Amino acid sequence: MIYTLTLNTAIDMNIRCQGLNPNYVNRTSHTQYSPNGKAVNVSIVLHKFLKPTCALGFFGGFSGKYIVDELTKMQIETKPCFIDDITRINVFINDGQNEYKLVGKGPFVPDNKKQELLGLIKSLSSNCYLVISGSLPNNIEPEYYLSILTLCKVKNIQVILDISHPILSDLLAYKPLLIKPNDDEIKEIFGFETQTTSQIITALEDIHAQGAQNILLTMGARGLYFSNGTHIWFCNAVKIKLISSACAGDASLAAFLSEWLPEQQHIEKSMKKASATGANVAESDGLGLLDKVNIYMDQLEVTQIK
Repeated sequence: MIYTLTLNTAIDMNIRCQGLNPNYVNRTSHTQYSPNGKAVNVSIVLHKFLKPTCALGFFGGFSGKYIVDELTKMQIETKPCFIDDITRINVFINDGQNEYKLVGKGPFVPDNKKQELLGLIKSLSSNCYLVISGSLPNNIEPEYYLSILTLCKVKNIQVILDISHPILSDLLAYKPLLIKPNDDEIKEIFGFETQTTSQIITALEDIHAQGAQNILLTMGARGLYFSNGTHIWFCNAVKIKLISSACAGDASLAAFLSEWLPEQQHIEKSMKKASATGANVAESDGLGLLDKVNIYMDQLEVTQIK
């Protein structure tokens, strides 16, 4: 079972309009709402690829109930920790030329609810997988990650991390099974440039030395890299018309895991599926239909660069 943990769940509101003018009533041409939060997206895409999954996280107010209800309609198992404050609603606006992202900080999580969620994690079966992804809501300090990973170590739960907080570098001491940074996070958290292949190889080798067992580096239109500590592979990206980059990285991670786990094999197919899925999502509102994944996979090439 692949469990996912989203500490800062959200509803994504995707809006399209023709131009966006200040101090003016802008009429929308399309609006779509979707249950969201980075690891929630991972569970949705895993489910679409017929992989067993269960979504954990904090859910609050009418918006939190909406997310749980929608996941239930999709027949995705959830283990919610309900809070009183309202789960955030993120807004993504495409005016025909540019994309605007309005992302909320998140609700207030009381101390007793933080303990309740740790109890949920403690109840998980041993030898499973836990994807931890996304930002931190109000009143959750970065050190909370340390409590979670300590529990996972005790229970032999394999951890996959996709977080953009600087504490990611400290969490490598727990030797996570996989981390999924993007190129911006590689620079901001670890201080490495990723403009050339040699820079990327140096960055990946250093991050392995800090404790990461496997690394999936996503770079949007520039493709993606995977390193298992011995070899490094590159997969290119298909050209698309960007609608919204929101959710694309989450979908790529889920697609990769759907082929890579549990044997940690099928690397070429895993990378092609990750790249194809990310592209298909980026040309859609929300996660879209994932109806072009197989078509795009046939257009991709994976090469071993080390």
